[in-house]
Amino acid sequence: MSQRRAVRSRLERVAREIAKFGAVGAIGFVVNFIVFNICVHGFHLAVVRSGVIATAVAIATNYVGNRYWTYRDCDRSRRSREMSLFLLFSGAGLVIENGILAISHYGFGLTSALADNVAKNVIGLGIGTVFRFWSYRTWVFRAQAVETAESFLSAPPERAEARK
Repeated sequence: MSQRRAVRSRLERVAREIAKFGAVGAIGFVVNFIVFNICVHGFHLAVVRSGVIATAVAIATNYVGNRYWTYRDCDRSRRSREMSLFLLFSGAGLVIENGILAISHYGFGLTSALADNVAKNVIGLGIGTVFRFWSYRTWVFRAQAVETAESFLSAPPERAEARK
């Protein structure tokens, strides 16, 4: 019974981490969406250029949210390493997200505002978000992720005698 509680507790921690990451990502999505559409329709910039600008602004927003809320308990002593890895993996996510937009817009000729938003903000951002969650958790904000994974996999169950 206590092993079930331990597993449940660990799963609840991971679920809270995913919920926080998702909340930060939702704010980033709104920023990304608004900046993208302002760049395309307001400033009449090319769609991929607009996508890169919007993603860069959202990356900055997401870093602040993830650093100071989602992963606030992680080690802060290696801030330059953390920032470098964050930018590296965010850049890879940027390429994924805007690569899908470029393929849709220029490769398939789907050039409507709806098609651009679906390609970038639904398909591209969806795939990019899965990649970012994995990479941030595994490499960038590593202290908490490693601790959570190790405790989930190797922590001994509580003994019944300890509860008495």
